[in-house]
Amino acid sequence: MKRAGFSHLSLPILLLAPQLVIIIVFFYWPAWHALRSSFFLQDPFGFSETFVWFENYKAIFQSAEYLKVVMFTTVFTVLVSFFSLSIALILAVKADKVIRGARTYRTLIMWVYAVAPPVAGFIGIFMFDQNRGLITDIASAFGWDLKLGVNFNDTAFAMILVSVWKQVPVNFIFFLSGLQSIPNAIKEAAIIDNKSATSRFWDITFPLLAPTGFFLLIINITYAMFDTFGVIDVLVKGEPGNNPMTLVYKVYVDGFRGNDLGGSSAQSVVLMVLVLLLTIVQFRFVERRIHYT
Repeated sequence: MKRAGFSHLSLPILLLAPQLVIIIVFFYWPAWHALRSSFFLQDPFGFSETFVWFENYKAIFQSAEYLKVVMFTTVFTVLVSFFSLSIALILAVKADKVIRGARTYRTLIMWVYAVAPPVAGFIGIFMFDQNRGLITDIASAFGWDLKLGVNFNDTAFAMILVSVWKQVPVNFIFFLSGLQSIPNAIKEAAIIDNKSATSRFWDITFPLLAPTGFFLLIINITYAMFDTFGVIDVLVKGEPGNNPMTLVYKVYVDGFRGNDLGGSSAQSVVLMVLVLLLTIVQFRFVERRIHYT
């Protein structure tokens, strides 16, 4: 069997060069700079630095505030991923059955995908406004005095709700595509074999959606840990104080607000290690239980 190839080595190198430059400049160089800075203590004015070995890492792991942020980030990531995937799956199953008005139904759900995270945060501020916010009024009707930016739990609830709302359309698109890729012959055979729609979903549809769900699980964990920065920054109005924050936002607060570049770099290195471990666990162990064919 004849295999296609390049006659000269310079052509593939030339084609790969732009992507390699982007990866080196925007990933490897910042990662190396963060790794190096995590072993130094910089003065507030940035004129000098002192090599301190692992003191920055010891400081963050001995900090009760950092451990609190780790716990909140874990809970935040689990809740955002779970509710985003669950709601999107329910909407996709319903959309797959809609015959009349299907295009309008899908458009109303997917338009949120075009909303940038900071814009979603501003929408959340309007919805949770103390004077005229819709969600605040609904909560008041049930005796809940919801105070965004003042109460820790209320702010955390707003962050989770807005983040879930922002991510649902992405999951919806993939789940709907996965449902529509299931052959009609399998659906018809399932209807003949089992009349219960619930049983058909869990026994036939859900296992066939496993590859899509696995992919979206990775996407949602990454989204909750990193891409919600814009939402969180807007909701806390740039004044973290005692408000909840994730690990990524704490890196920003300590580095750019507190001028602690060494501690902030150490936190970013910890995040890189967590992402690497998460990727290894998911692709090396979890993926073995999922069949893509």
